Amino acid sequence: MSTGQPTRLVVLAGPTAVGKGTVAAEVRAAHPDVWISISATTRAPRPGEVDGVHYWFVSEDRFDEMVASDDLLEWAVVHQRARYGTPRAPVEEALAAGCLALLEIDLQGARQVRTTMPDALFVFLSPPSWEELVRRLVGRGTENDEERARRLETARQELASEAEFDVTVVNREVHAAAEELVALMTYDHESTRAD
Repeated sequence: MSTGQPTRLVVLAGPTAVGKGTVAAEVRAAHPDVWISISATTRAPRPGEVDGVHYWFVSEDRFDEMVASDDLLEWAVVHQRARYGTPRAPVEEALAAGCLALLEIDLQGARQVRTTMPDALFVFLSPPSWEELVRRLVGRGTENDEERARRLETARQELASEAEFDVTVVNREVHAAAEELVALMTYDHESTRAD
């Protein structure tokens, strides 16, 4: 949805394995008018991930270049391994064009965006319970035991950050969480225009 008037960025973050990517994919499928940023990452693609669709998979050297030239709105080392970052120009272009714009990122990145774009709406995606978060991470089957343990420790720390966000959406079911997120984006945009 493009209004022609600048819009406010919506930032979606939450603990690892909560389903941020799945909820964003559902928004993309059900609401193609919502612009969703594609992050750059130095990690290898998971099975089924496509460069330029799920992430921009870049080399360490290319990522260094992007950081040095201030081409990233935010970036972070995630799970003590790979770097992730949000290319700045596409976000600024989408907002200037009046698109409903969504950034799906990790907690470290959300904190950086709060510094660089404090007017954004920050949405925390929460699991229905810790047990469900563990089940989702184990069920994903994409990490070995060591990586899974590292991600679970990260998730415990990330869950404690919920109070830093403007609003929480609980991901009990993907479609419902995606619809709640889009409703928040639409309401926020309409109320911002009315101000």
